Amino acid sequence: MSSGKSVKNNSTGFGTFAGVFTPSILTILGVIMYLRFGWVLGQVGLVGTLVIVTLSTSITFLTALSIASIATDQNVRTGGAYYMISRSLGIETGGAIGIPLFLAQALSIALYTIGFAESLHQVFPQIDMKWAGMITTLLVGGLALYSAKIAIRSQFFIMAAIALSLLSLIFGSPAEEADLGVWTGSGESSFWTVFAVFFPAVTGIMAGVNMSGDLKNAKESIPKGTFLAIGVGYLIYMTLPILLANRASAESLISDPLVMRRISFWGNAILLGVWGATLSSAIGSILGAPRVLQALARDRVLPSSLRWLGKGKGEDDNPRAGTIFTIALALIAVYFGNLNLVAPVLSMFFLTPYGVLNISATLEKVLGSPSFRPTFKVHWFFSFLGAIACVAVMLLINAAATAIAIIFMILLFFWLQRRELKTTWGDVRQGLWMAIGRSALLRIRRTADPKNWRPHILVLSGAPTKRWHLVELGHDLSQNRSLMTVATAISKMDLPIERQLKMEANVRDYLLQKGINSLVRVYYTRKVLEGTKSMISTYGLGQITPNTVLMGASENPDNLSDYCRLIEHCYALRKNILIARNADAFEKHRYRRIDIWWGGLKANGGLMIVLAHLLQRSLNWKGSVVNVKMLSRSEQASAGASDNLSKLLQEMRVDHNEKVIYEPEQDFYEVLEQNSAGADLIMLGMAIPGEGFDYQSYYQNLHAKTKNLPSTLFVLASQEVQFGEVLS
Repeated sequence: MSSGKSVKNNSTGFGTFAGVFTPSILTILGVIMYLRFGWVLGQVGLVGTLVIVTLSTSITFLTALSIASIATDQNVRTGGAYYMISRSLGIETGGAIGIPLFLAQALSIALYTIGFAESLHQVFPQIDMKWAGMITTLLVGGLALYSAKIAIRSQFFIMAAIALSLLSLIFGSPAEEADLGVWTGSGESSFWTVFAVFFPAVTGIMAGVNMSGDLKNAKESIPKGTFLAIGVGYLIYMTLPILLANRASAESLISDPLVMRRISFWGNAILLGVWGATLSSAIGSILGAPRVLQALARDRVLPSSLRWLGKGKGEDDNPRAGTIFTIALALIAVYFGNLNLVAPVLSMFFLTPYGVLNISATLEKVLGSPSFRPTFKVHWFFSFLGAIACVAVMLLINAAATAIAIIFMILLFFWLQRRELKTTWGDVRQGLWMAIGRSALLRIRRTADPKNWRPHILVLSGAPTKRWHLVELGHDLSQNRSLMTVATAISKMDLPIERQLKMEANVRDYLLQKGINSLVRVYYTRKVLEGTKSMISTYGLGQITPNTVLMGASENPDNLSDYCRLIEHCYALRKNILIARNADAFEKHRYRRIDIWWGGLKANGGLMIVLAHLLQRSLNWKGSVVNVKMLSRSEQASAGASDNLSKLLQEMRVDHNEKVIYEPEQDFYEVLEQNSAGADLIMLGMAIPGEGFDYQSYYQNLHAKTKNLPSTLFVLASQEVQFGEVLS
């Protein structure tokens, strides 16, 4: 999957100044500067305002470092920040961030057009703010629909108007005597509340980044244009409060949104600046938001019913469908919103992708993948610091809103993950898991740890479709909490390599379709049993090797000798052995009763108790009854044996029932058949192989005497772990 038409001819794109710096600086010097900066100063004072400006700019600067690092490593196409995140952290994370990012950009349009309407209302009170905002939104949207190039070029005239307004302000004079309140602030609103209102002012860097697909050279233009816009914006925002603090009172700054007009050399120049800034910011957002939406649609992140939003028109691939959709969303926000309500919400929406961009750059640098070779190099600590700052500021602004935003993105992530989107690009997650896996692998103890023991199962299933009961039983025991490997032997050694790899991929896909996460091993051998012995001996990595082998009972007398040697081989390798017989006899909804035939804790009993406990916790066997049965040849000893077994099970804290059966003479296998005929699964221990012990004859006899039993699991505990300690 790719972004299709998002790959453009570089010769037709915008340069650094027009494509990145201009939309970024015009969005930075926007509605907040003209209509809310005086309010910020009046609320927290001069020092507080300078701190807010510095802190906000620091976060955007650290994020810009991360953006520059990622942008100079990738060919950044349509989608801006979404494109960078999805190609670094994967399509699910990119989508979970990209959708809120689009919403933030769309709401930004409302923020700026509401600001424009508010300033009009201040000058012409007869104008209705709501309708002025909606009409302005439609006009700005129409310009973006007509031509992105004309929209960008119109910003040059707006930049001239803003420059004129700033010069008029610099050469202005005090409208009244400044008071001490300007320096200390009124304190009516908290520092972080004021910060939340101001922060969207410095998020303008996204306006340039979101034009990534329309740039001649995104790798060069994004870093240069972004840093230049941040520097110029910071200089202006640090100078303005000093001018305002010396020319107006705290009361005027708070109550009069257009206080700058009264203290400027030519007051109407401020109106030109306000109108130009709000309109240019709206243009920047309405150019950026549909392009994020276009990339989301083309990457199939959006539902199939919204794929039409990925279409583009003309030579410049203008996302007209996405623009119309964005305009509609912005109109709704304008109709219901107001400036002070929208601004804090935008702070959350912008801080989240900022934080994730910083995390992306941190992971890329820390993992040091050979493919990550940015020309703009940044130490991972700065990106990590930017991520921490974003999270901290979000919590300080509004912890509840932060939690809601994170939950919203997590839900989006899992929704996208469930859709199993296919991509043609790699991402950093594979490297992250490799790093974690390597670290964990080197720290795992060589000796078994009873406290953390779980069965890591090697299922000798053959073709999974033919012996699905083995795979299902292995899954019920592992429950996606321990490792399971489904192994298939292929005796056709002349198969092409491509066909062999395809078979392994087919088995893996089949298991995933059935909801089973498992490793897959397809091995090739002339003699299946001999090849299986070799595979069991060598399979695994470091200490990550299967400790339990699950296989079906051999029904072929010709293979019995090799089969018993395989059991002896597994036991010698200290791997527990589970042999399932008649396991394919499970009927639907017949996972009700498990019978364990007890031969003592130190033999196979401990392992059988653990396995039954794990089965009870699986989805198939949930609510099943486990009976631990024991044959007693002495009537006097029966009562004592029952008490001891009951006490032992209580100490093990397992939900099993004990039952001691007194039978002085009858053959054990006859007692077994009579008392477990109604069981859905019987667990029966096996004898230990030993030198001089004819294991083939033993197994042949066991096989014959249990042929009439229901589904049976023969258990041989071989691993060097005290299962009594696992149960303690």
